[in-house]
Amino acid sequence: MNDITIRFLEVYEYLKTAKIIHTPKGFANEIGVSTSLITEICKKRTNAGLTPIQNLISRFEFINPEWLLTGTGEMIKSDSKIEDEILKNEPEKSFIQESKTIIPLIPIEAMAGIGNGSVQILEKDIIDGYVIPEFTQRGVEYIIRVSGSSMYPKYSSGDLLGCRTVTDTSFFQWGKIYVLDTDQGPMVKRLFPIADNVDYLECRSDNKEYPPFPISKSSIYKIAIVVGVLRLE
Repeated sequence: MNDITIRFLEVYEYLKTAKIIHTPKGFANEIGVSTSLITEICKKRTNAGLTPIQNLISRFEFINPEWLLTGTGEMIKSDSKIEDEILKNEPEKSFIQESKTIIPLIPIEAMAGIGNGSVQILEKDIIDGYVIPEFTQRGVEYIIRVSGSSMYPKYSSGDLLGCRTVTDTSFFQWGKIYVLDTDQGPMVKRLFPIADNVDYLECRSDNKEYPPFPISKSSIYKIAIVVGVLRLE
């Protein structure tokens, strides 16, 4: 990754901190590029090309182009009116606005597209979306649909699970239900410790027909805790 791309990402993080933009999709829309390109840049899989750089400089006039291109000087122009930009982009918060947050429904396999620390869901993965204020208040980031009977009677096939990404895997709420993306495929299980083996977890199903089994922490790619369920009769 080249130096300009590194500074490009610094600008992206600054804009999020200042609440001028809120998501990769919002940033992509502001500078006229695809969300998938921003996702790839954030994952450090590609460099920021000429178009994103030019559009960034044109759209956010308070960003110092000399700093962005060469690293000389400061990120923000000394005479910029960034406060106006922040006020223009900061919506008035209210319960009504928060309650209208659309939570995406994605297939469980799309968990692999979830980034560490910030959720990155590609538009092609979104099946549908729901407005569920109770889920929003609990920090639900996405919803998956249960398939199969391994967690019956707790969950039935077709139930919608509200999930929140777990980034600190050094701490688990034992006995709680998690969604795991693993080298054995995605699964929904209760997690328990294994005595004298901190490198493994025990996965249990609520359906007693499915025996518990150990899984190595190193084989888990992504993990989310289930914080709510919506049952459709």
